[in-house]
Amino acid sequence: MAHVDLAVHGHARVRHGLRSWQRRHRVRTIVADAAAALLGLVAGVWARDAVIGTDAALWGSTEAMRATVAVIAVLWLLLLARHGAYAPRFVGEGNEEYRAVMQAAGTLVGVVAFASFTVKLEFSRGVLLVAVPTMLVATLTARHLLRRRLAEARDAGRCLQPAVLVGDARAVLDLAHRIGSDPRATGLEVKGVCVTDLSDPVVGADAFSALPVLGREADTLAAVDRVGAEVVAVVSGPTIAGHPLRRLGWALEHRNVDLLIDPGVIEVAGPRLSLRRASGLPMLHVERPVCSGVRYAVKLTVDRLLALLILVLGAPLLLLIGFLVRGDSPGPALYRQRRVGEGGRTFTMLKFRTMCVGADTRLEALRERHDGNETLFKLRQDPRVTRIGALLRRYSLDELPQLLNVVRGEMSLVGPRPPLPSEVDRYESDAVRRLRVRPGMTGLWQVSGRSDLSWVESVRLDLWYVDNWSLALDAQILLRTANAVLMARGAY
Repeated sequence: MAHVDLAVHGHARVRHGLRSWQRRHRVRTIVADAAAALLGLVAGVWARDAVIGTDAALWGSTEAMRATVAVIAVLWLLLLARHGAYAPRFVGEGNEEYRAVMQAAGTLVGVVAFASFTVKLEFSRGVLLVAVPTMLVATLTARHLLRRRLAEARDAGRCLQPAVLVGDARAVLDLAHRIGSDPRATGLEVKGVCVTDLSDPVVGADAFSALPVLGREADTLAAVDRVGAEVVAVVSGPTIAGHPLRRLGWALEHRNVDLLIDPGVIEVAGPRLSLRRASGLPMLHVERPVCSGVRYAVKLTVDRLLALLILVLGAPLLLLIGFLVRGDSPGPALYRQRRVGEGGRTFTMLKFRTMCVGADTRLEALRERHDGNETLFKLRQDPRVTRIGALLRRYSLDELPQLLNVVRGEMSLVGPRPPLPSEVDRYESDAVRRLRVRPGMTGLWQVSGRSDLSWVESVRLDLWYVDNWSLALDAQILLRTANAVLMARGAY
């Protein structure tokens, strides 16, 4: 039988390799995960010995103990790989990497429990109770630090994959701007574009001048070879779809180049997207946002309990701040203001007073001096702010009384910013969607620039939160809030 060369037809097998920086990042991640596993097991054994004592038998012998520790450490790495925690597409941004780690931890508990039952493995449940949470926290912390290191490198123009964008000129321009504005999230560097129509007026616009035009859509493969691209991002459109897109994928596979497809569904997080097949056709299914049900009830319950706990533990600090506010300028310690909450219902929001009494009556005289956000009036050097008020605003301490709003069920710990009724009156229809969920003390706007954000950016972040809410997202925002407050970014 004659030999058929698959490479001639564009179907040769490809060994998908990693670039040097990707290999280094993966090695660091594996080492960190192994260290986290050993740390968790040592902590588990230490905790058990501290409670029960060293005389109680655990594994029967030192050799058995070492073998079990080694097996569990290796099993931890294998489970992380099985759940995709080392997948290159998860590196750098998003919650998928963290979600994979948590899934691996749950599987580890199940595997150890099953082994203990079926093969009579003598493994202490006390050790497991301490070891797995320690491994999980250590692994997540190490990956967060590695992610920050990678983000700094990407901001400096390193550790980026060269990419070619393909599609309609206007859509390609928008995608290029989104990639260029946040390289640490995408990990891409646009080396050129191939457009549907070279005569499109958009191609000749000034905004397109910084993008090398490498030809039409039919010239994509030549453009990839010319610039050494590792990624091709195709913007959805009628001219490159179906079988032509499939053949492009085959050709890129032969070149070891990744293919990304922008489906045109913007501001939708990955967990809400899945593929459904209809008559053999893959269709993108977008899950409805979660704004009710058990998970949302858990969020509201945890909000109230945490807020109550913080109020009890932080009562001395709250009383001290109240005395300082009263002593700094005439007037009450608390400032009450009507805000619009969930479902459009108004409520009285509490804050420590940071301005002089009667500050609202002076607003119109200062409105023309706003710092780039007229809808949300902000002024860096606001003459109405008191001395202690400036300090409270810098570290968001003026927001602490809102814990009472959370306990009363009017606010949440995490959510969109609670607007004024006058702001809602000027809302466009899209912005009204912010009122679908309970407003929060902190949110994406808080950890993404605070007062430095424009009105459009604030709305975009709040709408993204409403559409893509999850318990994991809330936890991530709370962790990032602590850093944003300590660094006092965008606070005035």
